[in-house]
Amino acid sequence: MTPEQKQALQEHIQAIAKILYEDTSKEKLTNLAGIEEAVRSQMQKHVMPEVGGFFIETVTGTTAGYQRQLKSILGELPITSKQAIELEVAPSTQLSPYLETCCLRVSANVSYEDAASDIKYFTGVQVSHSSQQRLVHRQNFDLPMQEDTVEELSVDGGNIRVRTPKGQICAWLGYKVISLHHLGMLGTSFRNNQIVIDWVNAQSLASTVTCIGDGHDGIWNIVDQLASDVQRREVLDWFHLIENLHKVGGSQKRLKQAQALLWKGQVEATKALFADCKSKQVQNFCGYLDKHRDAFGRLRLRIINYEYHQAEQICSIGSGSVESAVKQIDRRTKISGAQWKRENVPQVLAHRSAYLNGLLSV
Repeated sequence: MTPEQKQALQEHIQAIAKILYEDTSKEKLTNLAGIEEAVRSQMQKHVMPEVGGFFIETVTGTTAGYQRQLKSILGELPITSKQAIELEVAPSTQLSPYLETCCLRVSANVSYEDAASDIKYFTGVQVSHSSQQRLVHRQNFDLPMQEDTVEELSVDGGNIRVRTPKGQICAWLGYKVISLHHLGMLGTSFRNNQIVIDWVNAQSLASTVTCIGDGHDGIWNIVDQLASDVQRREVLDWFHLIENLHKVGGSQKRLKQAQALLWKGQVEATKALFADCKSKQVQNFCGYLDKHRDAFGRLRLRIINYEYHQAEQICSIGSGSVESAVKQIDRRTKISGAQWKRENVPQVLAHRSAYLNGLLSV
């Protein structure tokens, strides 16, 4: 901007400011917050739509077509059908793309009712809670594809409260999450594991892909379909392993010895420590060790030498990445009193995942 342009702009701004000030109720100008709100309101009503309209007309080079109004962070923004085509604005929407993105970002974190209140406060534009919800359900939240090679992932699951007919006990149904560690991406599925399985297998996979999970059979049923058998390095989450060890109880000295042996992946030596114990807890733990040492009869050694793999930085030994993702998803899906229609759950999970994946931007 040239000095001459700056001077001209300053003169116009002063003239506009004087007119807007004279048109503003002085009761609103008793403090800075009131001034900020009043200025924004006046600018959105009188100034920014005109400026926005000028930009739109200049960029598109047309004023042809029927005119409609868009709710925008600039205020009520006029746009013609021809201009909308040029600027890739959907014909049916009443919100500008930027305002839509603001709504999607806010409603990914809070209830639709709170999102409506927050959007009004942040932008000065009213978008009702029902409009917020309809906006979410009109979106196509595709799972992200990555060009970088996937070397590590972890699998876990969570539960979501699904609405049931009046008089019936509420139902908590499970969903699955896969986290691609170093790529910082996650995928979700509800009652359809094939979605996340196909998503992972469509990625560029390393020659060895480390797959980490806890002891739940449902997790390993998914892992078993990721990549090929020769590609997978299956790792039982170290922290879940130790959590199960301490369920045995008894001598603390023996538990410490067992933990030291498991840290080196020595399953038989660990079982030998409990050879003289016949309690149900010990039997369950030894069966747990055998299951993950000989998964599905294929000698799939999920209990690795954790010490070596960590010291040599070969791979991660914990599934904290996906567990964190589940907690982040639950921050939206388990807000106080939340119940979801079963048919809406996949979209709710996809919406929250898109936010966490950083995909909700203009």
